[in-house]
Amino acid sequence: MNSLVMEGTAKTPSILFSADSGTLEIKGRSIPENSFEFYQPVYEWLDSYALKPSAVTSATIQLEYFNTSSSKCLLDIFRKLESLHKSERSEVNVVWMYEEDDEDMMEAGDDYRTIVLLPFELKKI
Repeated sequence: MNSLVMEGTAKTPSILFSADSGTLEIKGRSIPENSFEFYQPVYEWLDSYALKPSAVTSATIQLEYFNTSSSKCLLDIFRKLESLHKSERSEVNVVWMYEEDDEDMMEAGDDYRTIVLLPFELKKI
């Protein structure tokens, strides 16, 4: 399975998903004009990945800022990871990285952690 690589812009995060290593990374700002359209390739890649995942899947999210529609898209990504984890085909863990003085991003990560049933670590940088 091919990796998914999407270069970041001023309005969209960089995305690097590697099936071989089982790593998923989303970094930057997520304020695209159409979040659902932007994240559609991510959903499709995750659906394909879930058919033959790595034994361990590690997701790292490091966002500076995201808008409301992106928050729904992130939740959809976490739901897909949660389904994969529950299927026991892959041990999934999430690391939500936030800058030490960014309480909003820390709280957002904490909110996601309470919503999804995944090993979910909040990590200051």
